[in-house]
Amino acid sequence: MTWSGEEVDVDAYVARTGVKGDLKPDAETLHALHRAHVAAIPFENLEMMLGRPVPLELSAVQDKLVRRRRGGYCYEHNLLFAALLERIGFSVRGLGARVRLGSSSLRPVTHMLTRVSTGEGEEWLCDVGFGAAGLREPIPLQDGAQVRQGVWEFGLAREGDDLWVLRNLRPDGWRDLYAFTLEERHPVDYVVLNHYTSTHTRSTFIRRPVVQYAAKEARRMLTGRDLVIESADGERSERAVQAGELKAVLDREFGIELSDDELGELERVHYAGE
Repeated sequence: MTWSGEEVDVDAYVARTGVKGDLKPDAETLHALHRAHVAAIPFENLEMMLGRPVPLELSAVQDKLVRRRRGGYCYEHNLLFAALLERIGFSVRGLGARVRLGSSSLRPVTHMLTRVSTGEGEEWLCDVGFGAAGLREPIPLQDGAQVRQGVWEFGLAREGDDLWVLRNLRPDGWRDLYAFTLEERHPVDYVVLNHYTSTHTRSTFIRRPVVQYAAKEARRMLTGRDLVIESADGERSERAVQAGELKAVLDREFGIELSDDELGELERVHYAGE
């Protein structure tokens, strides 16, 4: 199997995400799995902040994201999801994207997402690893597709002959999230991308903690010391998180639990001099 689907602990995944019903390779199951994954497992880069590598072997990813109260970033989330889908019987192809988030500058391909085919022959774009601004559910892989997922709206459009762009609707209009092609990527490709993203001095992920959660009615984001909660109508609250409350904030807002040693190291590194 391409994504090591035979190694997935399906029972543990179901317990972690709370997904209900029979798991079949159809659109209904795909939507339920995507929705449950995003709602249960947060986005975070705390391994990098703790000075540790980010292994992508499925055993390590499952231990962290499924068996513990931790999250991960795009490669961890989407590799786990791809393996689960493969185990169930979906056809899964990996893709790579250039993150835009409203910027017009050309950035390297550093984001993982997937193209998924159901047993009925439908094709969907799936991405459980983009964080608070990302998809809650799959979106049809069709030019001009536009979906409302809860209180959030997303759109997919072609840009030129072979470029696709995922967008989300904000109070001030549509914003590009990322651009991608349909060139197929393989697990070994993500090993290389992961090494750059988790270690290179130009990577934004090694500079400060990034923790996000796509709550039902709001996006929760901790970037550095700034905690931002943003609703679909644009209402926004922001405050600084002090070292002494970091443990409570990670638990309450993101469902993340660190050991005392991990928390102490994170506070030492991130709140040095406070």
